[in-house]
Parts: sequence; structure tokens; C-alpha cells
Amino acid sequence: MSNSVSKWFAAFLALLLLYLVPAGEMARRQDDLSRLIVYQSVTKFVDSVRTKGYVTPTMYNDFQQELAATGNVYNVEMEHQHKKYHPEYNDAGTFLNRYSIVYDAYYQDDIMSYLFPDSTVGKEDDSRRYRLTTGDLFQVSVRSLNRTPAMLMFDALTGSDSGGKAAIAFPYGGLVLNEDN
Repeated sequence: MSNSVSKWFAAFLALLLLYLVPAGEMARRQDDLSRLIVYQSVTKFVDSVRTKGYVTPTMYNDFQQELAATGNVYNVEMEHQHKKYHPEYNDAGTFLNRYSIVYDAYYQDDIMSYLFPDSTVGKEDDSRRYRLTTGDLFQVSVRSLNRTPAMLMFDALTGSDSGGKAAIAFPYGGLVLNEDN
């Protein structure tokens, strides 16, 4: 009896070492590669926007295609904070010789309405260019929506549920450095 149990255990261990461990390692490496691609794509896109001072539909579509190459589904959120200076006055209406800085925030829907309006204007038309000003803040946050094979395998082996957790999440942004025409 004890001999047959040890044989079953040895067969199970061999199966685990020969098939499941390499498959898990390959899935983990795929996640690492996807993270690297997302990091490079987000960094390239945001730095391009910060350097040029605008976003075009072509830039955004190229960015989406790079993300799609990983085989995952992503939620992309863009945020633009436009810096404004407001003069400060006292109650009597006298200028106080100082200004306060206020940021107007524009989010994904606002930016997308410029890039992809409800009209037949061509992609390269200047009206579809979302412009930013030097000193504005531009940020992009990318978060994976699907469960990757590595997450599925980890959940199956450990009995856990990482359903709500993003396998890949990367925020990146900074100040707009330039305004090209």
C-alpha cells in the first residue's frame, strides 16, 4: 500500500515538474514581456505628446496598436491639466499684486472628442489635433482588464482569486515641454 502511494506521489511530482512548472514560467515571462511593452509604449507616447505639445488620432491609434500586440485588453485613461494664472483681488476690487495657479482638468472623454469627432473630417485634419500648452501636465494610465495566463495558473495552483487585480498597471506623465505647430 505504501509503495503504491509513493509511486502515485512520484508520478504527480514528475507531472508537476515536467509540465506545470515550465508552463507557469512561460506564462510569467509572457506577463513580464507584456509589462515591458506597455512600459515602452506608454513612455514613448507620453514623451512624444510632451515634446510635440499635441495628440493626433494617428499617434493615439499607433499607441493602441502597440498595446494590443501584447494580447491583453487595456483601459487607457488620459488626463490633461491646463495651467492658468488668475489675478487675486481683495474685497474692494484692488489687485493684490499676486496670482493664483489654477488647473483646468480634461479627461479621456474630452480628449477623445477632439481626436475622434462625430464628423467625416480626415485623420490628418488640423481640427482633430488635441493641443496642449507648455507647462501643462499630461498623464496616461494604462491598466489591464483581462486575467493573463500567469494569473490563471497562479489562481489554479493556490486556490486564490485575483479577479479584480490588474496584472499590468502603469501610470506615466509629466509637464509639456514644447508646442509644435
